[in-house]
Amino acid sequence: METTDASESIAAEPRATFASEAATIDALRRGDELVFRELVDRHGAAMLRVARVYARDRTLCEEIVQEAWLGVLRGIDRFEGRSSLRTWLVRIVANVAKTRATREARAIPFSALAPGDADDEDWSVAPELFRGPDDRWAGHWASPPREWSRPEHELLSAETRAQIAAAIDDLPESQRVVVTLRDVHGWSAPEVCEALDLSESNQRVLLHRARTTLRRALDRYLSTATEARDQ
Repeated sequence: METTDASESIAAEPRATFASEAATIDALRRGDELVFRELVDRHGAAMLRVARVYARDRTLCEEIVQEAWLGVLRGIDRFEGRSSLRTWLVRIVANVAKTRATREARAIPFSALAPGDADDEDWSVAPELFRGPDDRWAGHWASPPREWSRPEHELLSAETRAQIAAAIDDLPESQRVVVTLRDVHGWSAPEVCEALDLSESNQRVLLHRARTTLRRALDRYLSTATEARDQ
């Protein structure tokens, strides 16, 4: 799985070229090559991650992103600004990915994954860990997860980040793209819902399950590391 430094986040502060989204759109419509390159540098990693929801083959994903950028150039004159530019980009790559990956029989469409993933009984956290419906605090933790008593430098180490990246890659496709857009690239819940055509409740459930699974994976890794260190 490719990793993305925080400086490459889709939510990073705009550079000078991106002082105004409207100015960026105007520049793209004029065929400004420099602005287009900036756009590719800024959003390319996120678009590749979205493509990987539909196709796990790296070469195919790269082809999908390239085709999506061609779609951007062909469609920028028709962009009406009803969504943000980055939401529009993700929609384009998702549509291209669904078409290409399904045609090549290497993918499961996101629309087929999200509802079932959010509503099935394959709990990422056992229901008995929460207070029952008759409890005053129904739905709250019966026994909350224990705090990590680890130095910050350990939690931010390259090895730990690699473990998190691997755990993200192992998530079900729908959970993976939601948590990637929310927690890796800093998207808001409404942006993710709009880009992926998800209801707010489905988005919330998918994000919760993904975060819970990632926390459990990280907890196992840190506990194992502590035991090995103490031996």
